[in-house]
Amino acid sequence: MATPTKQPPVELAPWQFEIGGLVLGRGTRIPIGNIEGLGSPTIRPQDVDNPTGDGTTPGQDFYGTRTLRFEAGIKTPGDPVQAADLLARLELALDDPAARIRPEGRHVLRGRWPGHRTRRMYGRLRRTEATSTATAINGWIPLDLEFAGTDPRWYDDELSQLTLGLDHAAKPKDRDRTVDQALREPESCGDADPDGRPGWITNEGNVSTWPSIRIHGPVTNPRIWNTVTRRVIELRLSLRAGEWVEIETRPRTRWALRNGKVNVANDLPPSSRLDQFALPRGRSEIGWSGDDPTGTARLEVSWRSAYTAL
Repeated sequence: MATPTKQPPVELAPWQFEIGGLVLGRGTRIPIGNIEGLGSPTIRPQDVDNPTGDGTTPGQDFYGTRTLRFEAGIKTPGDPVQAADLLARLELALDDPAARIRPEGRHVLRGRWPGHRTRRMYGRLRRTEATSTATAINGWIPLDLEFAGTDPRWYDDELSQLTLGLDHAAKPKDRDRTVDQALREPESCGDADPDGRPGWITNEGNVSTWPSIRIHGPVTNPRIWNTVTRRVIELRLSLRAGEWVEIETRPRTRWALRNGKVNVANDLPPSSRLDQFALPRGRSEIGWSGDDPTGTARLEVSWRSAYTAL
């Protein structure tokens, strides 16, 4: 029996959205009218009332849920059966247990704005309601859809990846090296050769983003750093050939797992803050070191560029 393969994401045209494999918007059977919530996310202010006078003391302003509301409709003229089938598919997308039941579960909303590539948002599909069935017999069912973005950022739909072999010439403990020194071209030539800087990493968005990191053994005491942010991740452990450690830095899903099963977070020293190892916007550089006599260890970094808007 053949193993089913995962279908690649549907390519979206401008003014289209997709969730649960169902495409909505321009040129589809589910046209969209108004969309609410494409501006700034909800703010969770931490203001404190002045206990002895007027006014408040402003605190930190955090983003809350970004709620998107779609005024849409199923449009299948003269075909009420197909209309009912599309409504059932929307309800099935909401019902997905992997996204709805598990605390870490998320739906993925993909969308494309004119002049941009397809971007995605992570959250929960919370409402798929047929606001009227009076015209369902004619193949027209107005809809009210609501998506709660638990992460207020939009991300590139395409995953970016970087693979690095172990650099035995790296000097990660040279704390006197400045950012400019880390990124400037070699003094021996006029132009920097991109092939000579394999650790360059680019976040094409306008805000920082969270990388996923995988270290493949054999290696002992791996150390990863970013030359721009100066943030470092160290692991005080040894990996044999064929073993790996996966490090996830995204909020609400931060972990360090050996071979995808064993928690090795206790092997991270206090200075290795996963909640601070974000990739800044623009170009930065990733480096890493460790002990590997075979020279076969490698580091894999994957990320999606992050944006404030669709």
